[in-house]
Amino acid sequence: MRRVLFVFALFCLLGNQLKASVILIPMDETHQRNHLKAYGITYWVLSQGVEAYWLLNYRGGSFAFAYAPAFEKECKTRDVSYEVIADAQFAAIENEILDPEVNMDKIKLEKAPKIAVYTPDRDEKGQEIQPWDDAVTMVLTYAEIPYDKLYDTEVLQGKLADYDWLHLHHEDFAGMYGKFYANYSGQPWYRDHVKLMEGLARKNGFDKVSELKLEVTKRIKEFVVNGGFMFAMCSATDTYDIALAAEGTDICATPFDGDPIDPGYKSKLNYNNTLAFENFDIVTDPMIYEHSTIDNSEVLGRRVSPEQDYFTLFDFSAKWDPVPTMLTQCQTRTVKGFMGQCTAFKKQYIKSNVLIMGENKPANEARYIHSAYGKGFFTFYSGHDPEDYRHYVGDPPTDLNLHPQSPGFRLILNNILFPAAKKKHQKT
Repeated sequence: MRRVLFVFALFCLLGNQLKASVILIPMDETHQRNHLKAYGITYWVLSQGVEAYWLLNYRGGSFAFAYAPAFEKECKTRDVSYEVIADAQFAAIENEILDPEVNMDKIKLEKAPKIAVYTPDRDEKGQEIQPWDDAVTMVLTYAEIPYDKLYDTEVLQGKLADYDWLHLHHEDFAGMYGKFYANYSGQPWYRDHVKLMEGLARKNGFDKVSELKLEVTKRIKEFVVNGGFMFAMCSATDTYDIALAAEGTDICATPFDGDPIDPGYKSKLNYNNTLAFENFDIVTDPMIYEHSTIDNSEVLGRRVSPEQDYFTLFDFSAKWDPVPTMLTQCQTRTVKGFMGQCTAFKKQYIKSNVLIMGENKPANEARYIHSAYGKGFFTFYSGHDPEDYRHYVGDPPTDLNLHPQSPGFRLILNNILFPAAKKKHQKT
């Protein structure tokens, strides 16, 4: 009888030792059915006060965290592929990753970042302001990652200090209302947008919208300098730097601000003020749908067919360059291109200290760039919607239920988890 009890006790002991204790979220192409919601799971785990690990270059940039029944249930609820593995199995994975001969690394994620989206959202009547969607807010909502909305007044009130990560919604920081004047100035939504912007300018003590936007860009710049993480897409990338470069001069034509541009504005542009771009020219003609020569657009001669429009993600050393490695985690190195008001960045205008993480080499254009700035970081991602090649004003938003494995949207979510990484990995 004693022998039977001993064998039973030994069996229980071994069973406890072999008990699965880690949830692994694979992120490779074949084993993850919903890459986008996988980021939401990881964010949710962090929000519960539990640390997680980002396994760079391991099975597409997988995630791992301690097993809990609630975590497993959440994976099932959100239809995210997962594996429950024993401590010993995870230790073997760690040993594989930490091998100095392999291009992998293990990054600890410590705390869910607090996220803000800079967007006008709705007007005073509760109506939608702009007849287009925003890729970042779409994917945040789909991945079930919470965020707050703020706009000019809140930025000027200093509320950015409450957040770790800021996304700049499709915006025209140059004060030219998106350069939509030629095609849409007669549309009610355009007139309503102009009215809203002019009202915001007056409310905050500015005579012109361009002056309001300049002050907002400077406050956002302070946010980055002080340690914030700023992410922008489409027109919020090039117009941000245009506004900073044009401080002290008028680049807005009469239809935008009621008076002509400064005829000597070109000599007054200060590229030392900008984050990412330099030596560019501004397109001031209100009838041309383009802000500057930064954008490699069809208007300025881009000749890339939709069938050939792809960009390649660079490979970085996970152990030596963890930041760009985090930001380029994906199940593929080749991502389908997509257009926008700022479709691509001409390389000759990108500052030398800015890192290009994705490029279309034959077109000599960058699509995805990043840099440290002060104590913080910024990432610019060109184009409007990674799953809608040519998104027009008034087009319906993309249904991400049809694109749960989207590589283009994964790049956005990499940036959202990046601030959660242990601070020592956020060096450049």
